[in-house]
Amino acid sequence: MTRIVHLSDLHFGFHRDELVAPLLDRVNRADAGLVVVTGDLTHRGRPGQFQQAAEFLDRIRPPVLAVPGNHDVPLYNMPIRFLLPWGGYRQAIGPELAPVAATGSARVLGLNSVDQFSWQRGVVRPDQLARLLGGLDPLATNIVALHHPLQQLPGVDKQLARRAPETLQCLEQRGVSIVLSGHLHVWAAAALLNRGHPHLLQIQAGTSLCARLGDLQNEFAVLDIDGENLTIERHIAPMDTQDFRPPARSRLRLCADGWRPADPDDLVAF
Repeated sequence: MTRIVHLSDLHFGFHRDELVAPLLDRVNRADAGLVVVTGDLTHRGRPGQFQQAAEFLDRIRPPVLAVPGNHDVPLYNMPIRFLLPWGGYRQAIGPELAPVAATGSARVLGLNSVDQFSWQRGVVRPDQLARLLGGLDPLATNIVALHHPLQQLPGVDKQLARRAPETLQCLEQRGVSIVLSGHLHVWAAAALLNRGHPHLLQIQAGTSLCARLGDLQNEFAVLDIDGENLTIERHIAPMDTQDFRPPARSRLRLCADGWRPADPDDLVAF
C-alpha cells in the first residue's frame, strides 16, 4: 500500500498558529511515504512568510513535494513579481517549481500553474505539460499535483486556469489516475467524476491552515493506494476548534468505466 498526505493553501502569514502543531502531529503520525503540498504556502510571498513555511516543511518527517500557488509570488512588488517571481520560493522552499517524486506504486509529478501576470487565474503552459507527459510511468499510479483546479463545480466564482480543459482531457487520455489541487479552499472529489472525466479523480483540497473565517474549516487528506483501490481520509478542524476531528473515510476503485465508489454511502462527505 502507498500512503500520501495532501496539504494545500497553508497561507503562512495569515494562518491559524494554534493549528500548526496539531497539523504537524497528524501528518507525521500518518507514516506516509510522501507529503504533497499544492501551493499557497505563503499569504503574500514575503520573506518572513517563506521562512515560516520552510520551517514548517522542515518539521515534516516524510519527503515533501511542493508546487507554488498564486499567493507565492509577490503581490505589491511589481518589478519582482514580473521579472523574478520565483526568487523567494526557490530560495526558501526549493529550486524546482515542477518537482517529481516516487513513493511505493505512485509517481507524483508537479506542475507549476501560476501566472505571475495574473493575480488569481492560473495557466498550464504547453512546454510544461509536454515535459510532464514525458515523465509519466506506464507501470505506476501517475498523480499530477498543481495549485489551480482543472475543473470546477457549478457556483465557483473564480476563473478556470487557461488551457485547463485541454489539459484535463490530455491527462485522462494518457492514463493519469489522480490530480491533486487546491486554490478554492473548498473540498471536491467524487462530485467531479460525473462531469465528463470518470477515469481521472480530481481531489481539490480545502485549506490546511488559512485563518479566513469564511472558509469555515481547515483540513487535509490522506490517500491510501492499493492497486486499483483508493481510500481517502479527510481530517477536518472547524474554525471554532483547535484540533482535527477523527477522519471521515471514502473508498473508491478504478474500474474499466472509471472511478467508482466501493460503497455509495461512503461518499456523503466527498
